Amino acid sequence: MTINTKMPLHAQETLMFKEAAESASAVRAQISRYKATFADIGSDLRSRDLSAAIMVGRGSSDHAGVYGRYLIEILRGVVTSPSGLSVNSLYNAKLNTKNALCIAISQSGQSPDLVSSVKKVRESGGYTLALTNTVDSALAHVSHATIDLCAGPENSVAATKSFITSMAALAQLIAHWSNDEALISAIDELPDQMEAAWALNWDAAQPAFIKSSSAFILGRGVGYGITREAALKFKETSGIHAEAYSAAEVLHGPAAIIGKDFPILAFSQNDQTKTSLTQTLDKLAATGAKIFVAGQSHPDCVTLPTVKSHPLLEPILMVQSFYKLVNAVSVARGFNPDTPPNLSKVTETI
Repeated sequence: MTINTKMPLHAQETLMFKEAAESASAVRAQISRYKATFADIGSDLRSRDLSAAIMVGRGSSDHAGVYGRYLIEILRGVVTSPSGLSVNSLYNAKLNTKNALCIAISQSGQSPDLVSSVKKVRESGGYTLALTNTVDSALAHVSHATIDLCAGPENSVAATKSFITSMAALAQLIAHWSNDEALISAIDELPDQMEAAWALNWDAAQPAFIKSSSAFILGRGVGYGITREAALKFKETSGIHAEAYSAAEVLHGPAAIIGKDFPILAFSQNDQTKTSLTQTLDKLAATGAKIFVAGQSHPDCVTLPTVKSHPLLEPILMVQSFYKLVNAVSVARGFNPDTPPNLSKVTETI
């Protein structure tokens, strides 16, 4: 493969670029349409004696669920776990979900294993909520309530605005469930902030990732979900074997393969995880790695500009900026991010 060292002019013509650029308007539509609905669902959830929450999703939807898990556990103190989809769809096991909330996230709402899992949670007495870009879908039909992500058509195989709108929906849901006025107010400002985040320049990170076949993506806490999403996007759009790690985990073995100029992208929202992430960057900088950090400044790293917001919303803004970066890297490496090899837009698994 011939690798270009400059971003081709047609990089801004990919569907991925255009769709990611629409994320702010999609979130604005979602807030306008569903704010009252989220308030009603939040009030309903507060009236329930919920002992657990289950996140259902695959791929980017699963990564959004990681973000939701942190929000639920931080703001509500409800133990939250990703669903083991094969437990229901293949092992046909019965779970006691009587006092559980099940949040299913799916762009298409069609995959049989997701639908089966949600159906069985509902049959066992759990409350089920679907977040989907296809409201007339099998997933919606087996759920108590459905929220349209309002992402609109998304034709690039690489999901962008459906991931961001999933995160925004989770933030709204859990903000209203928690009756957190500060977070609810901050969400109202999110679309404008997303437009500002899209306009930011992360070009400084392009050369290191264009030239590399491997990379680490780091984050922690509410930012860990976008860490996993960024690693997936490097794999599917750019052919880069990127691995996502918690900033607390990377030093427990994975750091052994880091050498001079090894590219690392770190996401650092302004919350209680910031000091820990800084300490990890201190240690990794000594390896000679080429480290790029969004959300803070570090003397031995390249700082990527970010938009400040409520700390729980900053991951949404950082991944918005990231999508423009990874699209450019993909095209510069000779890939088409809209049609990754071996992948399709809708994947149905059992």
